[in-house]
Amino acid sequence: MSQKKIMGPNEILGILDSIKDAIMAIDLEGKIILMNKGAEKIVKVDADKAIGREVTEVVPTSKLKRVLREGKGELNKRQVIGNSTILTNRMPVLNQQGELVGAVAVFRDITEVIELAEEATNLKEIQGMLEAIINATEDAISVVDKHGKGLVINPAYKKLTGFTEEDILGQPATVDISQGESVHLKVLKTRKPIKGEKLKVGPQEKEVLVDAAPVIVNDELKGSVAVIHDISEIKRLNYELDKAKRIIRKLEAKYTFEDIIAKETNMKMAIAQAENAAVTPATVLLRGESGTGKEIFAHAIHNASNRRFNQFIRVNCAALPESLLESELFGYVEGAFTGAKRGGKKGIFAQANGGTIFLDEIGEISLNIQAKLLRVLQEREIVPVGESKPQNVDVRIIAATNVNLEEAIKKGAFREDLYYRISVVPIFIPPLRERIQEIEPLSKHILKKFNQDYGRNIEGITSKAIERLSQYKFRGNVRELENIIGRAIINMDFSETLLDDNHLPHLDGTTPSSLKRVVNDKRHLSLDEVIAATEKDYILKILRNNNNNKTQTAKDLKVSIRTLYNKLEKYNVQ
Repeated sequence: MSQKKIMGPNEILGILDSIKDAIMAIDLEGKIILMNKGAEKIVKVDADKAIGREVTEVVPTSKLKRVLREGKGELNKRQVIGNSTILTNRMPVLNQQGELVGAVAVFRDITEVIELAEEATNLKEIQGMLEAIINATEDAISVVDKHGKGLVINPAYKKLTGFTEEDILGQPATVDISQGESVHLKVLKTRKPIKGEKLKVGPQEKEVLVDAAPVIVNDELKGSVAVIHDISEIKRLNYELDKAKRIIRKLEAKYTFEDIIAKETNMKMAIAQAENAAVTPATVLLRGESGTGKEIFAHAIHNASNRRFNQFIRVNCAALPESLLESELFGYVEGAFTGAKRGGKKGIFAQANGGTIFLDEIGEISLNIQAKLLRVLQEREIVPVGESKPQNVDVRIIAATNVNLEEAIKKGAFREDLYYRISVVPIFIPPLRERIQEIEPLSKHILKKFNQDYGRNIEGITSKAIERLSQYKFRGNVRELENIIGRAIINMDFSETLLDDNHLPHLDGTTPSSLKRVVNDKRHLSLDEVIAATEKDYILKILRNNNNNKTQTAKDLKVSIRTLYNKLEKYNVQ
């Protein structure tokens, strides 16, 4: 399989330079690290002279350093740069770990717009404003009178067609057309607008799309105005957009092997297996208890494979009912069932063609879906719901489960032939209780994440707290560790910078007295809130008792697996 070319910095900068808006970015030290042509034009400083300098040296009125300090975006703010007035959006830039790495501003010059608006006080000034707008726009515009004679063209029109005022003004509306019928004449005849008419114009026979509308004053037809779009430019921009999408899609699989913390030998072995599997087309089965990080492994495998620039889609097989799961995976044709969308729907396998599908909790799918999935693996083809003709697909499958599939096979709940197809490369991810050395680095990593989420500045965690966490047998694994640290942060005063043992909740699942005091003293809960809190605590308790096995938890609670997932989503339980 051929490797797809990755855009380099110069190509990416080329795309940014083609954007009309000005773009400027700074790093954590407030120094300029990126500046496109639009920014050069407004700031009146070349990028090569601005890069590496303090932003306020180049733009004294810049507010980007304030965005760094506060970590908050600022939208639609007016600002003066030299003799120009700009409209700007400023946003903090975070890396994949949620850490602040800089700030970026996107802005445009609105000086002329303001001046034109202020001058539009009489008819003559309005006419001057309209002429200025027509001449300033990058869209090609032509205007004819009621007789179809050329009246106005703008610079963009001349650039697109190659014609001048002498060629067009006073001439018939057909003079610029090399292939097709005049849109102006159609509009003058029907007095109705026309959109998306394809024509070829000028001596170079450029392919264009034309939108036109009549000019009517007091019910009297005065002429026609047309906006001409260069299709070749649209095609080029679409090509650049497609290239950008291939890069951006990597963000959908946001983790790499570098994001996985591994100190214990058993975890290092799992990573080595996954790295070896990533460079092959083999189907991978990730096994391990809930909360061990199977999805992060799936992201990392995709990002290390030759499919990394194509689609990565995660499907939680247990969270969808069978009928919906089938149509979502394989798609359907129009009229396949009541409520089917007009024109049908493309399934996830078709959407991910050339990429990767992560089938989480594959042990929960029905035998009917298993049979269809087996066909995908064996024949590399799918059959949409309501269709008889198969469609070829090229998709890599990464599956995950915390269910004992061997036991499920014995009970007739899982197909043995599918089991052998999905477990070409089985990888076991050990539980956190077997990775004691990783509790400290994981805790520090989680603290950084929560600092961003909660707006806190917690510097670390004490050895006493780590010692207590290390003695606990995490039934919910890393996910439970996140939950415990999140609850501990809520128990901390804003003045405290170290998470200590006394902040940790009781690890038997009960609420610490410090949290009870906060609830009693500072909050007045409604009955609905009390009921919701009680329901959440009880669900978490049963989950812990079942080592986070959701299927068994749903049975113990006497609810369907779908209902349980809805509750977990409602209470933001991962």
